[in-house]
Amino acid sequence: MAQTTPNHTQTVSGWAAHDSSGKITPFSFKRRENGENDVTIEILYCGMCHTDIHHVKDDWGITMYPVVPGHEITGIITKVGSNVGKFKIGDRVGVGCLAATCLKCEYCEESQENYCDQVQFTYNGIFWDGSITYGGYSKMLVADHRYVVRIPDNMAMDRAAPLLCAGITVYTPLKDNNLVDTQGKRIGIIGLGGLGHVAVKFGKTFGHHVTVISTSPSKEQEAKHNLGADDFVLSTNPKQMQVWKRTVKGSMIGSIQETQEMMDLCGKHNILSDIEIITTDQINEGLDRLVKNDVKYRFVIDIAGQSSHL
Repeated sequence: MAQTTPNHTQTVSGWAAHDSSGKITPFSFKRRENGENDVTIEILYCGMCHTDIHHVKDDWGITMYPVVPGHEITGIITKVGSNVGKFKIGDRVGVGCLAATCLKCEYCEESQENYCDQVQFTYNGIFWDGSITYGGYSKMLVADHRYVVRIPDNMAMDRAAPLLCAGITVYTPLKDNNLVDTQGKRIGIIGLGGLGHVAVKFGKTFGHHVTVISTSPSKEQEAKHNLGADDFVLSTNPKQMQVWKRTVKGSMIGSIQETQEMMDLCGKHNILSDIEIITTDQINEGLDRLVKNDVKYRFVIDIAGQSSHL
């Protein structure tokens, strides 16, 4: 039984893995009451990240079962704590990977809390009160408002969900290398999956020459004709790789400030993830297909059962 506190009085329906088989089944658990710094969110959609597979199968040896995955969460605020000023009931919001940090180290003070050495994640983490965090494969979430972002009104909530992990993971290295506010650079995107397809959209929107690097020759048509990439390199071809040898950059997701900045830019430029909606009874099927890379380009679970593109 996962550790809770006497303040965990709200019964929530969700979906969890209970052992390393990784099979997801319905699961009822407790969430904390909405505190003074919290917002309560009715979850509408939750993206499915490859990290979810590693956790449900305990590939990294750190899973605390039962585990409720999900860190690409969009929904509607239903309660607001007394210390929360930037959100109100009815707001459209999102929650990504971060649930808590120390709030006082140099990284936290410089709005780079994703690098805090005490960072705790939205699921399979230990919150400030000592309880184990449960993620977005559930009907409701209580989140500290400092780790919540606003979803622009013009963005579909289902297609916005993957931006909270996949999107920010590729946005931050672009920003760190001055590729958001400058144009005309040459950038390469390794892989054309859940992250890569968003990176191509960012690169083209920001005015760059975009090359997709992939092991799959079949991805060339998708990259160029579907997503607008300028060039394609087959990574199994040493000669092509030598011609295009590059500096490699990445990031540890991104900060909340960067995530909000990214989301606002996506709203401004109409950048959304390409997704396949699945229902809650298709979660195991979705995870199996994700292992096989059988998705274009991100699964999103319709948690609320409405497929409404809110």
